[in-house]
Amino acid sequence: MTQQDWLLVIDMQPAFGSPESPWYVPDYETCAAQVGRLVEAFSSRVLFTRFVPPTVPHGSWQSYYDIHRFALDPRHKALWDLDPRWSGRPAVASHRFAKWREAAAEVPQDAQLVICGVATDCCVLGTAIEANDAGRAVRLAVDACAAATTTLHEAALTVLGDRAGLLQMTDTRREIEGQS
Repeated sequence: MTQQDWLLVIDMQPAFGSPESPWYVPDYETCAAQVGRLVEAFSSRVLFTRFVPPTVPHGSWQSYYDIHRFALDPRHKALWDLDPRWSGRPAVASHRFAKWREAAAEVPQDAQLVICGVATDCCVLGTAIEANDAGRAVRLAVDACAAATTTLHEAALTVLGDRAGLLQMTDTRREIEGQS
């Protein structure tokens, strides 16, 4: 890690961390522990993202939310808050899976990105690829990511691992010790 590196933490929210949520990620707490270590190491060079369902879904999102109706229920609004451990930290919100478009304006243009969070196979993958498409170098802290299943996590890592030259796999220890 250098002083130009920024940590982009994807969707650490009750929607994915609460066992009562239909979108619960079983390894969320293990992921959160590693995210916490990275957040401490990166200090003020951290940006969180939040997935928030749209008020009114459009296009293909309509059929998506026909399946996932709970996400639109106002009684579940707290699911979309940032995990209380990081409440008050800078964050951007988006209705989209990929969050780089919303995050880009908040991260210095010369910063290299370290990305972590949930879910590896969805919002993490989408954000990493979108950042790569925008010309950003990305390091993925693999042990600070999680998905609904180990199979989905590993499949996403396989896809992302095929981005040689654009994306590098790393882990929390290497980032903190500066050995990436």
